[in-house]
Amino acid sequence: MPRPPIRGKGRINTFDLFCTALKNQKKDELPLLLVDSEEPVASSHTAWQHLKARDNWDKPAKAGDEHAYLMAQVMETWLLADPEALQAYFGSKFKVNKIPAWIDLESQSKEKIFDVLEKTTAACGEKSYSKGKVSFEVLSAVGPKKVAEKCPNAARFLLFLANNK
Repeated sequence: MPRPPIRGKGRINTFDLFCTALKNQKKDELPLLLVDSEEPVASSHTAWQHLKARDNWDKPAKAGDEHAYLMAQVMETWLLADPEALQAYFGSKFKVNKIPAWIDLESQSKEKIFDVLEKTTAACGEKSYSKGKVSFEVLSAVGPKKVAEKCPNAARFLLFLANNK
């Protein structure tokens, strides 16, 4: 099993950590880059092509397509893929009915995603949604199968993990 993810604390720092891990890769390690796409991903683009176009990040020489994954457009998109898990985490004051029935969840802007999380958790008091520790606690509660069903970029990442246990 992979070791727990290392939070990069910022997009550029995450990329730098990945490049360092790849450069110093040990025989039994496979460094992976998982970052928000921050905006729509062109259907013709690989993760690396998107990262080059958006961030001007060059794919490291030792990296292949299997090393880079995108959370489109933000990690919080994955949270909205499993409303039942959000309800269980946030409790009875969570407003599940405020989650739109989007057909293409990954095409929603990060502003829309954050707006929905704000509206659905507004009455949850101290437990309302916030980026940081709470976001990772909530992420650990969502069902991977539900996320994969609604988020093709997540499905690609989860399939890779399943095939490389």
